[in-house]
Amino acid sequence: MRTAYSVETVRTAERVLMARLPEGALMQRAAAGLAAACADLLGRVYGSRVVLLVGSGDNGGDALYAGARLARRGAGVTAVLLTPERAHAGGLAALRRAGGSVAAAGAGEGLVAGADLVVDGIVGIGGKGGLRAEAVPLAEAARRSRAAVVAVDLPSGVDADTGQVHGAAVRADLTVTFGTHKPGLLIDPAREYAGSVRLVDIGLELPDGAVLEALQHADVARLLPVPAVESDKYRRGVVGIAAGSARYPGAAVLAVSGALRGGAGAVRYVGPAGDAVIARFPETLVSDRGPKRAGRVQAWVVGPGAGDDAGPVAEVLAADVPVLVDADGLRLADPGAVRRRTAPTLMTPHAGEAAALLGVSREEVEGARLAAVRELAGRYGAAVLLKGSTTLVAGRDGGTVRVNATGTSWLATAGSGDVLSGLVGSLLAAGLSAVDAGSAGAYLHGLAGRFAADGAPVGAHDVADAIPGAWRDVRGVG
Repeated sequence: MRTAYSVETVRTAERVLMARLPEGALMQRAAAGLAAACADLLGRVYGSRVVLLVGSGDNGGDALYAGARLARRGAGVTAVLLTPERAHAGGLAALRRAGGSVAAAGAGEGLVAGADLVVDGIVGIGGKGGLRAEAVPLAEAARRSRAAVVAVDLPSGVDADTGQVHGAAVRADLTVTFGTHKPGLLIDPAREYAGSVRLVDIGLELPDGAVLEALQHADVARLLPVPAVESDKYRRGVVGIAAGSARYPGAAVLAVSGALRGGAGAVRYVGPAGDAVIARFPETLVSDRGPKRAGRVQAWVVGPGAGDDAGPVAEVLAADVPVLVDADGLRLADPGAVRRRTAPTLMTPHAGEAAALLGVSREEVEGARLAAVRELAGRYGAAVLLKGSTTLVAGRDGGTVRVNATGTSWLATAGSGDVLSGLVGSLLAAGLSAVDAGSAGAYLHGLAGRFAADGAPVGAHDVADAIPGAWRDVRGVG
C-alpha cells in the first residue's frame, strides 16, 4: 500500500530525524537519490547538459547537491538562481567545486531550451499558490523544450496537501519525492503535473494515520471474497439492484452485469427493466414488486437510470442493510434519510453530481477533489466514492481517504459507472465495509477498463466482461 502524509507530518518527521543525524546528512541522502534518478533518466550522464532551476528553499539545496554529483560524472551543469541572495550556500559551493556554473534567471530560458535535463527545484512542498511571476517563463520554457523535466519532491506550483493547482505550475516527466508520497502526487489535477513518481527512502519514521492510502494488488487481493467449501449462494451474499426505467433500461442491465461479477452469490433485480435484464442475464432473480417485497438481500444498489421515480430510492434507504446510491438516486435521495441511516451507506457521484449536491460548480469539485469528497462525506454522514481520473473514497468519519488510479481515460464512456455500482454493491453484499468495497471495486473496475481497452475505445459491457480477468490478475490466479 502506498501512503501519503501531510506537509506538517513530513516536516515533523524530518526534524526528528535531523536531530539524530550529522548536519546536512538528510539533504545529502535526498540529493543522492535525486542524482541517481536523474542519471537513470539521462542514460548517459557524461556530456549531457543539465539545467537546475533553483529557488530559495531546501528543494533548491537538494537540486544543487544533486547537480554537483552529476557534474562530477561529467555532465555540464548550470544552476539558474531565481533568488541568488537566498540560494542554499552549501549546495552552491558544492556545485562550483564540482565544476558546475551559475546563471541568473534572465538567462534561464535560453539555457533550458538547449538542455537535456531540467531539474525543478524552484519551490518546496510548503509552497502555496501557483508559481511566482519570475518563475513562469522558466516553467513554460521547460514545457516547450525537448528536455526531460525532473521535479524535486513535488512539481513547483502545485499544492502538496490538496492536489490543487492555482495558476502556472511546472509539468514534470518524473517527480522524485522523499520519505513518503505527498497527497498532491496522487490526486488530480496536481497528479497530472507530476509525471512518473519515484519515492526515495531517506529514513523518515512516520506515524499511523496517513492522509491518503493507495491500494495495490496485494491489498485488494486480501479484501476480495473467496467462497469457502460450505458456501452457497445465500451465504456468499445477495445484492439487490433497484435501477433502470422505461427510458434507461440499459442502466439496469449494466448494473446487473457488474454485480454478477462482484463476488456475491446472487443478484436480485427490481424495476421496470426486468425483461431486458432477464434476456441478457437469465441467472438474475427478477421482481417487479418493489424493493420492500423483493426478498432478502445483504446490500442494495439504487439509482442508475432510475429517472424521476423516488419511491424505490426511499424504500431502499429505509432498509437496514448496506446501500449504494448512484446516479439518479443521488438526486432523488432525501438527505435526511441518508443521514439517519445506521447501516453503511456509500454514495458514488461523479464530479458533476458532486457539484450539484454541494451547490458549487463542477470546476470547483474537479479543482479540489480531496476537499469535495470530505465535505460530501461529512455533510451526508455517509461514505463517498468520488469518481474521476483519480477516484477518491472517503469514510463517513472523515479519516484517511483512499485514492485509486488504476483506470484509463477510455473508461469515460456511457454506462461505465453503472457497471462500477453493481460491482461495488456486490462487494458490499459479500461483507466488505463501504470504504473497502468502494476501494476494491474502483481498483478492479479501473484495471478491467485497462484490460478491455488495451489502447482502443470500449463500451461499458466490455468493461464488465473484463472484470473476471482483473480479479484473477489481482489474486495472481491463471
